[in-house]
Amino acid sequence: MIAAMQTQAPRVALIHATALAVAPIVSAFERLWPQARRMNLLDDSLSVDRAEAGILTPAMTRRFIELARYCKDAGCDGILFTCSAFGPAIEAAGDAVGIPTLKPNEAMFEDALALAARANADAQQPARLGLVATFAASIPSMSEELLALAEQRGQAIELHTVFVPEAMDDLARGSADLHHRKIAAAGAGSKELQSCAAVMLAQFSMAQAQPLTQAALNCPVLSSPDCAVLALKKRMIHG
Repeated sequence: MIAAMQTQAPRVALIHATALAVAPIVSAFERLWPQARRMNLLDDSLSVDRAEAGILTPAMTRRFIELARYCKDAGCDGILFTCSAFGPAIEAAGDAVGIPTLKPNEAMFEDALALAARANADAQQPARLGLVATFAASIPSMSEELLALAEQRGQAIELHTVFVPEAMDDLARGSADLHHRKIAAAGAGSKELQSCAAVMLAQFSMAQAQPLTQAALNCPVLSSPDCAVLALKKRMIHG
């Protein structure tokens, strides 16, 4: 009976490096996988330390491994990290615990590359993808991760990144509308993004800006929470 209950309602750990990521992923689970039992774990010093260090340090990687082990010991069947800019540390954490562990943007990257492949089916030039971020430190690691995934697939892509300064601060101060407008304006004002096969919103905290940004762009605009929940559900239920 216990095994059957776990199969029907797996326990998922959501590990956050900023409180701003909590509401978007909770909303995505409620809409797309309400049966999952969620455990939220927040260490908001991670994003601060990452920004101050400028690089992902071995000490940060050890912290990610310890967080993942804590979640496994707490009975979690899978882990979703909601914090970008920590890709290698999340991979190390997943290897350490041996349960399904998803990086925040992994599923969104897969979806974006699929859109790029379709857009580039008859073209001679690499397909363009866009990445919009409100946390500058996430851009190098996310770009590297996406380009490496494209190379593994044998896909040639051209990546254009845009940083939206102060938008994350606006959201933290409660000015969500201003946050959304700044992100949409950054999309509308970029000629490179206007010609992309898809544009990705880098941070989980940007998810609520997706509708306004989509209205400003002609291509699909992807947000990571929805993509991540659907991918983790598929991985945990279907293997």
